[in-house]
This record gives sequence, structure tokens and C-alpha cells, in this order.
Amino acid sequence: MKTNSDHDSLYRIAETQAGYFTSEQARSVGFTPSLLAYHAQVRQFERIERGLYRLIRFPATPHEDLFVASLSAGPHAVISHDSALAFYELSDLMPSEIHLTVPRTSSRRHPGLRFHTNRLEESEVSRYNGLRVTTVPRTIADVAAGGLADELLIQAIHQSLQRGLTTLKKLQDVKGRGRKRVAHLIAKYIQNEETEI
Repeated sequence: MKTNSDHDSLYRIAETQAGYFTSEQARSVGFTPSLLAYHAQVRQFERIERGLYRLIRFPATPHEDLFVASLSAGPHAVISHDSALAFYELSDLMPSEIHLTVPRTSSRRHPGLRFHTNRLEESEVSRYNGLRVTTVPRTIADVAAGGLADELLIQAIHQSLQRGLTTLKKLQDVKGRGRKRVAHLIAKYIQNEETEI
């Protein structure tokens, strides 16, 4: 750990997280708790919640709520399920909570967050401007397992293929509890596409 605070390094960390950073990340580049408190007092940093800050001058970006949720939930948290589906704009569904997949050992005491415990492989996680989100195939399998209506799942499959976010092969090879339902709906989708030709 560095002994002097390094504003440039902190900025580089926050830049990949929509301007947000954890106290642990700040500590890793030399910011002591008293130094964090000082910068919050002089309005260079905004304290969002315990252990989470934002650079005041960092421009607003889309999906800041997802960055806050992800950082609050811990370094291994991944935006998933209904929230990932909304992130990819594959459904009109507007989740009332932010859904995250976390390791089984994570704390689950965060209001407004819905935790799903699972072990994700790195191939099932995408990064968008620093935000960790389950891939489109994994997202579709997760919401399928969660009981999302068939018509919404078929819409998500159709849109993801039309927009080039995934391929039929990747959807067919998906892992997770919803994979059988996804396979069934893909067959139904293909049948509908062939009927329309």
C-alpha cells in the first residue's frame, strides 16, 4: 500500500466505475479514513453510503444506480437477472429491485438489492464501461429459471439475436437452471420464424 495519497490512481479507479470508488480502493492508493473524510468535507468526494464515495466533478453517466449497487455488494457482484435484462434493453420489464449474483459467502444486507447466490464463470460475465453484467445468454437463462413469462422470453431471444448481442449457438449452449426452458423457447422461436417465411 502506498503511504501518500495518489489522486491520479484514485481517478483511474473511479473512472472505470462511473466516478464511484470504495474506501478499500481509496486505501489501496494511500487515502486514510481521515483523508477521505477531509475530501468529503471540502466537497471533492461525496459520501454515498458507508464505504462508498463518488468524485464530485465526475460527469453523470447512465446506469449509475447499477454501479452503486455493484460496489455496495462487493467486488465479486455481477448485475444479473431482471436488471441485466433491463440493462440490455431486451424487455419492457422495469425491476423494482436491482438484481445481483454474488458468491454464497457475500453479505446480503442491502435494502433495494435482490441477491442471487451462484458461481459464475468469467465467460458468463461481460464488462460494459467497468460494470460487470451477466452475458446475454446467461441473463436469459437466469430469468427463464426465475419464471419470466414465455412471451417476454421469446421477445428477449428475438431482440438479442436481431441486435447481434448473441447467437443461437450461444443461447443453446447456455448454462444455468433455466437452460432447458431456453432450449424449448428457442425451438418455438425457430418454428415461428420458419412459419413466417
